[in-house]
Amino acid sequence: MKLTKSLLLIFIAMITIFLVYILIHYIGMQGFLFAWILNFLLMSCVFAFTETLKSELASSYYTEKAWEQRGKIYEFFGIHFFRKLLVCIGWEKLNKKANPIEKNTKALKHLHYKTKQSELGHIIILIIVLGFNIYVVFKFGVLHSLWLLLLNIVLNFYPILLQRYNRPRIERALNLSKRR
Repeated sequence: MKLTKSLLLIFIAMITIFLVYILIHYIGMQGFLFAWILNFLLMSCVFAFTETLKSELASSYYTEKAWEQRGKIYEFFGIHFFRKLLVCIGWEKLNKKANPIEKNTKALKHLHYKTKQSELGHIIILIIVLGFNIYVVFKFGVLHSLWLLLLNIVLNFYPILLQRYNRPRIERALNLSKRR
């Protein structure tokens, strides 16, 4: 079973590399189209990877830190604006359709896990796209890397902040649910 899972994870990584190669070959590494497709391609592949991995994600990294000031730092960075943006574009409705919110402990635990899984996926993508961004800066110049940078911030950095902002709130709801 573990061998099958490991082989599947390796296969997903190889497919991802192949698809990124095809993207670079046919579109190049500059411009909005490349940055947009790269991010969504990586989202699909990383989602497949994390769903296959099914790790418990029990690292202390996922616990709220003192410097986060109960979410105040994320509010400073405009997390409420980002949340409103997600509502405006319909992402919240789509997300709630895929993961309906129920008022029970099991659903809260699932939602809590999904915030960790989503954060991990966005961190992986953020790092990969940042690598591409650095390469494009040195190969083609700063102007050619702006779409990669901008979309990395909007599609990965802010979603990471959102997961870190929401998770402690879900934990508090979980604790209240367990007390009942």
